[in-house]
Amino acid sequence: MISSTLESVLEGLVKKATDTLYPSANLPPPEVVPAKDPSFGDYQCNSAMKWAKQLGISPREVATAIVEHLHIDEESQKVLDRVEVAGPGFINMKFRASYLAERIGALYEHDEIIPKTPSPKRVIVDFSSPNIAKEMHVGHLRSTIIGDCLSRIFEALGHKVLRLNHVGDWGTAFGMLIAHIQSLPGFSFEQVKTYTLSDLMRLYKESKVRFDADPLFRKTAQQEVVRLQGGDSSSLFIWRIICDISRKAYSEIYDLLDVKVEERGESFYNPMLPKIIEELEEKKFLVNSEGAKCMFLRGFTNREGNPLPLMLQKSDGGYNYDTTDMAALAQRIREEKADRIIYVTDSGQATHFQMIFEAANEAGILNPNTTRVDHVPFGLVLGPDGKKFKTRSGETERLIDLLQTAISRADTMLRARNPDWTEEEYKQIAHTLGIGAVKYADLSSHRVSDYMFSYDRMLRFEGNTAAFIMYSYVRCASILRKVTLAPKKDVHITLQHPSEILLAKVICQLPTTIEEVVESLLPNRLTDYLYSLAEAFNAFFRDCRVEGDIREQERAVLVFLTGEVLKTGLHLLGIRTPTKM
Repeated sequence: MISSTLESVLEGLVKKATDTLYPSANLPPPEVVPAKDPSFGDYQCNSAMKWAKQLGISPREVATAIVEHLHIDEESQKVLDRVEVAGPGFINMKFRASYLAERIGALYEHDEIIPKTPSPKRVIVDFSSPNIAKEMHVGHLRSTIIGDCLSRIFEALGHKVLRLNHVGDWGTAFGMLIAHIQSLPGFSFEQVKTYTLSDLMRLYKESKVRFDADPLFRKTAQQEVVRLQGGDSSSLFIWRIICDISRKAYSEIYDLLDVKVEERGESFYNPMLPKIIEELEEKKFLVNSEGAKCMFLRGFTNREGNPLPLMLQKSDGGYNYDTTDMAALAQRIREEKADRIIYVTDSGQATHFQMIFEAANEAGILNPNTTRVDHVPFGLVLGPDGKKFKTRSGETERLIDLLQTAISRADTMLRARNPDWTEEEYKQIAHTLGIGAVKYADLSSHRVSDYMFSYDRMLRFEGNTAAFIMYSYVRCASILRKVTLAPKKDVHITLQHPSEILLAKVICQLPTTIEEVVESLLPNRLTDYLYSLAEAFNAFFRDCRVEGDIREQERAVLVFLTGEVLKTGLHLLGIRTPTKM
């Protein structure tokens, strides 16, 4: 089992050297990063620049002393093939092939691609979050698959993850919709049960027009909100039907995407809202602003430079999004005992969550030393015209249509490439490739940036795409069908060809990649890694024969581990692996 990263091994060796050379200096820990140019080595340490100022000597003198120590240190000699000083004080390091082979052997023997964390945490991931009575559209794609990917990674590490779907199922919109439904000719509860989600969308649009144009209807809708929040049985009955209709439609999409999520909508926190206001009032944090109860936080201003309020109770006594999110954060900290809470929403909500976190911190609800909170913002999905992705008619693309189109296009492409497959194979692999292509294209884009959606680009078999990664995995499986791997204890690994050494090194970089994603919450770090692994494997496939070679077993181990890491990586992205391509 390998729990240490390659970087941490080198950092340990350098720290051992500095502790020996400068025992009383109390130097900051060394930082090791991959070398920008492979000709210099595998990794480099640039910390001598920082240490030199503290020690009062030149960076090159510090680096030279460390390198000389590494040359004579017994442990370093086992790990490092080459270590040298470059430039003003950079330390370049290259691993011995025998050390990488040892790590590969240990990984193969213990068969644990991602070691479990020794200190599991309670992690809550808030993602997807569509609005009840509205269809999920392309805008929900990113939150859903980014949140699922992050959840899978924390779960794989052994953390206890609560996947929350914070759906919009409460508030004025439902007063409007329910009041409108009740005013329709021939209204009955049985009629409401026959509605589809498309019907609810149409009725919502009609209710919004009435709400904006008719003061009498607006008052009726507002009274309906009061009845709903007060627990009126008729209002609640209609509301539950609306929620069930929406939930059924969302489940179809979650099933297509292979996403598991626990619904806990805004309504769940409704009983907690008066208590959160009472708590903030007792602590003297609320300020009356034109009848509304607000918090004014240092550093938050509007475009005019005026203080930006966090409105926690409206002037009419009603609650809003800010109130619900404060109550939700308090509940997740106090009742769920969360160690880390992650919110996956679009970039437009960045200021909102900054204010929620700051307000909770000031009010003593959130202690950053015991609970880490992260907002994970993401950019837009753009169409070929570079604008927000829409249908030809100008409507927002329904997510179900987008996913089914991806599957259909994958099916067409696979039939052209493989005319002799069975119908069942076309069906299964088109689903795997279509959904996988959509997910991979999204996750491989830096989440903070907008990206252009293109079926043609995401279904390509070349470049950093799901198809290329899947094809590399299928190629691994094909090789292994022709080779019988010996028992693990009987295989002694050596690495000789440069392509073998490179592939082994990339396989060993998985733990670093997982650490980076956990810290940065950037899934594209994982897709970039899988692409580099697939490229290294294809170079190995080109240069190194496996079946029938004198070192067949050793090379087959590299193939096996490559396949396992590719499969594991795709699983963490929420993507299945096909049996053939």
